[in-house]
Amino acid sequence: MSDAAIAIEALRFAWPGHPPALDIDSFTMARGERLFLRGPSGSGKSTLLGLIAGVLQPAAGRIEVLGRDMSALSAAARDRVRADHLGVIFQMFNLVPYLSVTGNVTLPLLFSPVRRKTVGDDAEGEARRLLDRLGLSDPGLLNRRVSDLSVGQQQRVAAARALIGGPDIVIADEPTSALDSDARDRFIELLSEEAARTGAALLFVSHDRSLASHFSRAVDLGEINHAQVAA
Repeated sequence: MSDAAIAIEALRFAWPGHPPALDIDSFTMARGERLFLRGPSGSGKSTLLGLIAGVLQPAAGRIEVLGRDMSALSAAARDRVRADHLGVIFQMFNLVPYLSVTGNVTLPLLFSPVRRKTVGDDAEGEARRLLDRLGLSDPGLLNRRVSDLSVGQQQRVAAARALIGGPDIVIADEPTSALDSDARDRFIELLSEEAARTGAALLFVSHDRSLASHFSRAVDLGEINHAQVAA
């Protein structure tokens, strides 16, 4: 079993009726690493994240997450790995519109005893701390529905939800698209600091190569993916 956060070998994936989307011989991300994964639209970035999270299954190859072979696990076991060990900032946020800001941030704790134990008895206090760190310090926002927030504010709520409970891996899929350059840089710094505080690996995915300097290592998906995909 690998000691890496993520280890991929001989990965092959294609959507039904389409040519291969991913053909990756090898990819490894160390525990605690801050890695920038770049690729243009249509290069297979979100597909790769779905495979890492166990939402999708490869046609061939091996994907290990924290030493667990995701392709060998049952659907329920993959769900458990995802709930306990992965914090994901989705490109479209995937917030629950009828829940409050605090309700959205603390939602992962309802599904993960591991993350709930890490937070302890004051889940709302931890939610407030994370939101404050991410620039949502107005107490009047905490009980508002997320559907009432701006896109930039929703992005910060999604980040706090991914970070709560100290998951082992934080995955961020184009998380700064709604932020201006100053806010974007500060957001990345805070995300990196919070991941480092808990020892989490941070996999940050974007088309914007200018962000690479914020991370300890950068990988271009086009250089490791041998499939012919639309750019």
